[in-house]
Amino acid sequence: MAIQIRPARPSDTPVIIEYNRQMAEETEGKALDRAVLAAGVERALADPAKGRYFVGEEDGEVLGQMMVTWEWSDWRNGWFWWIQSVYVRADARRKGVFKGLYDHVCRTAKESPDVIGIRLYVDRDNQAAQKTYARLGMEVTEYLVMEQYPL
Repeated sequence: MAIQIRPARPSDTPVIIEYNRQMAEETEGKALDRAVLAAGVERALADPAKGRYFVGEEDGEVLGQMMVTWEWSDWRNGWFWWIQSVYVRADARRKGVFKGLYDHVCRTAKESPDVIGIRLYVDRDNQAAQKTYARLGMEVTEYLVMEQYPL
C-alpha cells in the first residue's frame, strides 16, 4: 500500500467530519452533534492557528486522518504538539496509515526547533490504541487529563 501523507484541504471536510464521528462512536461510544462537529472541523481547516489536519490517502482516497494542536511549555521553553482526532478507516487498519501519519508529524515537528515533544491522550479502555502508540515509542506519563465541560 503506497500511502501519501498531505495537509488536509477544505475539500476533505466531509470525510474528516465523518471520520471524527466514527472515531468518537468506536472508541468512546459517543454520538457527536453533527452540526457542532462540522462547525469545529470547518473552523480548524479555515484557521491554522486552531490546529492542522493531515490525511493519509491512496489513489486519491482518504484512508485516515490526524490533527495536531499545540501547547506552550514555559517549564521547557518549547512547544508540545498534541495529536488529536486520529482515525483510520476500518478496512485500511494495520496497513501503515497511522504510522505514516505519525512519522510525518514527527518529521515535521523535528524540523521546527521550538517543538520539544509530541503528546496525545487516549481513552483508558482503548488498549489497542495504547499498544500502537507504545510500539511507536510513546510512553505513559504521570499526568492525568482532567476537564470541566461544558462550562
